[in-house]
Amino acid sequence: MALVGSRSWLIFFIAFAASLLISVNAEDVFLDWQVNIDTTIKPVSVDQPVITINGMFPGPLINATTNDIIHVNVFNNIDEPLLITWNGIQQRLNSWQDGVSGTNCPIRPGSNWTYVFTLKDQIGTFSYFPSINFHKAGGAFGPIRVNNRVVVPTPFLKPDGEFDLLIGDWYQESYKDVRSILDRSVVGLRPNSMLINGHSRYPQTKNRTFVVETGKTYLIRISNVGTEWSINFRIQNHPMLLVETEGSYTSQIILDSLDIHVGQSYSILVTTNQVEADYYIVASPKMANVSESSGLVGVGVLHYAESTTPVQGPLPLGPDPFDLNFSVNQAKSIRWNLTAGAARPNPQGTFNVSNVTLSQTFILQGSLSNISDHARYSVNNVSYRVPNTALKLADYYNNGTGTYQLDAYSANSSNVVAIDGTFVVSGAHNGWLEIVFKNDLQVIDTWHLDGFGFYVVGFGVGVWTHEMRLTYNLYDPVVRSTVQVYPGGWTAVYAYLDNPGMWNLRSQVLKNWYLGQELYIRVYDPDPNPAKERQPPSNLLFCERSTVTFALSGSVIPPSPPASPPSPPPPKKSHATTLPINW
Repeated sequence: MALVGSRSWLIFFIAFAASLLISVNAEDVFLDWQVNIDTTIKPVSVDQPVITINGMFPGPLINATTNDIIHVNVFNNIDEPLLITWNGIQQRLNSWQDGVSGTNCPIRPGSNWTYVFTLKDQIGTFSYFPSINFHKAGGAFGPIRVNNRVVVPTPFLKPDGEFDLLIGDWYQESYKDVRSILDRSVVGLRPNSMLINGHSRYPQTKNRTFVVETGKTYLIRISNVGTEWSINFRIQNHPMLLVETEGSYTSQIILDSLDIHVGQSYSILVTTNQVEADYYIVASPKMANVSESSGLVGVGVLHYAESTTPVQGPLPLGPDPFDLNFSVNQAKSIRWNLTAGAARPNPQGTFNVSNVTLSQTFILQGSLSNISDHARYSVNNVSYRVPNTALKLADYYNNGTGTYQLDAYSANSSNVVAIDGTFVVSGAHNGWLEIVFKNDLQVIDTWHLDGFGFYVVGFGVGVWTHEMRLTYNLYDPVVRSTVQVYPGGWTAVYAYLDNPGMWNLRSQVLKNWYLGQELYIRVYDPDPNPAKERQPPSNLLFCERSTVTFALSGSVIPPSPPASPPSPPPPKKSHATTLPINW
């Protein structure tokens, strides 16, 4: 017994010392963001409103280090309520900062709100974007870099430079017009341009010309910040070494081209060992027949510093955009690097799913439904309707009463008829959840889970059955937060629900999300210890009748403010910076 006690104290001491080391190394990063409408930018040479941050489109880079504390004071100068979400940042024990409708009331026009969150135990390439009112189709998205602490080496040599590429489709119409079209149940309109760092098609501009030196190796961080189209990415005459995706180091594989689905992020290494010249960078849509000259093909330039030779010849070819076998095989080849350290010194492979016991299984069917003569996207024939106030707020103050009913809809089977509802399901705290995503549509869908990374254990076509588990990769499945589901197929993931909170599970295809293809997982820990889950922030926003329509019974009345609120501490200097992505 004495030996057991000594070991317990040793484990406690090591964990305590490690926590002290983390707190000493962490920095506070203070950012002020002015969110505005700009009608002069014209990404596709038409008059349309573009949502900028500090006058920038795309928005500024958040460049920070694991365990840094990020303070983002968002000033909403547009004419509609606004929320920003941090795609892939897990918000450990703190869903209050997640920035989606189920966790936050929106920032009203003419007001501001400060997000405060810790980049707890994460590294890698991520992005941020607005989460309500179809705003993402108007801009306000940007890149996030989370760098390793010095004590945890990367599984590759330090690159000679880094670039951020935000690639995504773009509508000719304004985001307000597209939103209005969707509200009229017209769902066939699709984006018809592709932007690279906010610019469409060649001829080149500075933001799409990336200057490199001969004989160097560069880390290129790529995020698909579009609304609908999956893309295939490639660089003329330059193989790409895949090293990371959404916070996970991958087994390093060399690729000629890479499929990147909506909401996904990757890091690749590119060595500039070709003849000094200019080379095409190409992002083309999947599941589409488009010509080389189409505006839906994004084109940039990799420019060798001493080059006097402009880009020439046809664009480099990618795989057949309809060849799903290529896409599935590539997806299966993206594996977890089991020996690499991640945000912590211990190897990623310390955590595995080879012998887990599942606590729950969700089988989720995304589909297009007709509900009361309106086109709606749904999950298991339930189309999500945003309730009268944020779910997390109602949960904390009223146990959800008047806002939602927990487990009112099945996460395993579809309703006989399609209905509207506020879909909230129970997640077993500290249990393993299997999610099987099904897609009967003729387009690629993508799903994202806030608050967690999930292990991508399987892809398949046709009907999923329990026997399909025999085909799962339980040895080295990659961990990420966004996964694609191919037409007529299914994708299976495992998630360990160790992060209490109210967490959004959604389609990353924006019109699907906007029209109801989402739900929330409530992971509940009854222990009120704030070390188990954070208390509401002192600057908590409450939903107002002016921003949403709701019944009186569902409102949450804000508590009386304290008589003398404490003054905020002065900002601390930080090594982390906010940089534009103009290279």
